[in-house]
Amino acid sequence: MAPTMGNGKICYIELPTTDIARSADFYQKVFGWNMRKRGDGATAFDDTVGQVSGSFVLGRPPAPAPGLLVYIMVDDAAGTLKVITANGGEIVQQIGVDAPEITARFKDPGGNVIGLYQQPKS
Repeated sequence: MAPTMGNGKICYIELPTTDIARSADFYQKVFGWNMRKRGDGATAFDDTVGQVSGSFVLGRPPAPAPGLLVYIMVDDAAGTLKVITANGGEIVQQIGVDAPEITARFKDPGGNVIGLYQQPKS
């Protein structure tokens, strides 16, 4: 499926890391992101619904504290937190802090703080 095109759509993310292979493995195992090599040899990724892509970049500092904060949608936030820690991530905000929203935050192997969001059941 081709991504939705549109003016103003967020389409690409560059994630700082010190170890591209480790970060690629983490996001593939935890979120099921598709990893691929771009024509220039960089490791790129696509989210599970084919709407956002990006790449891992060396030589940039991580985002260890929320400023701009990106959230990844998950079906099961509690279950995802277990998978995150099992794959080398660190939980920095447990579920419940933003109640009634179902969110949490984690630090990835590259040192970036990323949010989790679970859509509430209706």
